[in-house]
Amino acid sequence: MENHGETKTSERRMLPVILALSLPTMLEQLLQTAVQYIDTAMVGSLGTSATAAVGATSTVSWLVGSTISAIGVGFLAFISQHIGAGEEEKARKASGQAVLAVIAAGIFFTLITTLLSGQIPVWMSVDEPIRDMASEYFLILYSPMLFRTASIIFGTVLRSAGDTKTPMLVGIGVNVINIVLNFFLIYPTREIEIFGNIITVYGADFGVNGAALASAFSYIFGGIAITIALWKHKTISPKGQSLKPNIGILKSCFKVAVPNMFQRFATSLGYVVFASMINSLGETSAAAHTIANTVESLFYIPGYGMQTASAALAGNAWGARDKNRLKRLTKTIIPLEVILMVVSGGLLFIFAPQLMSLFSKDKEVIELGGKVLRMVAVSEPFYGVPIVIEGIMQGLGKTVVPFVFSVLGMWCVRIAGTFVFTQVMSGGLIEAWGCMIGHNLVLFIMFVAYFISGKWDPFRAEKT
Repeated sequence: MENHGETKTSERRMLPVILALSLPTMLEQLLQTAVQYIDTAMVGSLGTSATAAVGATSTVSWLVGSTISAIGVGFLAFISQHIGAGEEEKARKASGQAVLAVIAAGIFFTLITTLLSGQIPVWMSVDEPIRDMASEYFLILYSPMLFRTASIIFGTVLRSAGDTKTPMLVGIGVNVINIVLNFFLIYPTREIEIFGNIITVYGADFGVNGAALASAFSYIFGGIAITIALWKHKTISPKGQSLKPNIGILKSCFKVAVPNMFQRFATSLGYVVFASMINSLGETSAAAHTIANTVESLFYIPGYGMQTASAALAGNAWGARDKNRLKRLTKTIIPLEVILMVVSGGLLFIFAPQLMSLFSKDKEVIELGGKVLRMVAVSEPFYGVPIVIEGIMQGLGKTVVPFVFSVLGMWCVRIAGTFVFTQVMSGGLIEAWGCMIGHNLVLFIMFVAYFISGKWDPFRAEKT
């Protein structure tokens, strides 16, 4: 057995591994968020109608993306476990099956989204004057769905093998291309002044469709680049692998993926309902909520970066049947996550009004958004712990319990509570965000209680 000194040394050795896996993911998400802000600002310069048309279908975008991500989680669990067990041939076979999943899911979602592009703005209650604009934007954006699917699933496959740098670098390329093409495709030809010199900048003047084309071309680049990177990978390249369905591998992957898929679907649907109740509170509350939500997304990044590392390392430990490694992982990554989220929450609490003022000049919106951000800042550490525990469970292939916890927290606490406080008792945004914080705290209690019980631990289950 390890003594106390050896355990502490082992935990310190685990720390660089965790950071090496999580930091690239954090940087990737940070850049994506920054580009989202820039993208929103560039489209926003076209006017309110353009912004509304682009934002009208964002929930559908999240729903489709999260469903595909869930498929990736299934392959992450399988591949990380078999790499940990030293069974690289099985990992490569799973990588080949991931190619099959990309082709099938990519074609399916391309057909569904493009065929329904005219109806989705209607279902999302988009104002009639901008429905055509929203429909065209959606159609262009989702035409390269095969490439987007490749980016998501192949990126997850690479992370399952411990390679988080390649998805980060591809993500940087995607974001740079998107911004550059936005600059040329959205606006008309114009003259700009640089260091006192007047320069003519040629533009296509496509407006909202230009923004969609810029995103579409960047997705195509991302899909091709990540596919090439996976093909060249020394450990899990699918090159030479059969593309015929391997029922054993696919069954194992989808056993993990399906509960995660339902979890993401139920959660995203909950966000839609939550947003619709917020919108009923009036323009000031809706604006404050939208901006505060955008600001808060920056401060979740440490949590989801750590989730990626915890999933890959937990899968490796279970595959290697290394009980001590899994124990060291949990003892290192959970306290580290708490520290990061305390810092993150502290910064959010201090700078909430200043961050709100970056996106709005309305004093009421800034004041209300600042209040709810400071409320939620206190709960950040509590929210971070379930994220990491869920990551560990994903790596171990246990996704049913997180699905149950997420559905209960979202619908029984956030949605039901918000309905009572805002629709029945005439409360406002503060009460709604109070329910959101209650949701975070309930998740913390449920995940921590489950973690302490040890039921998540596959080594403990083997003993019984």
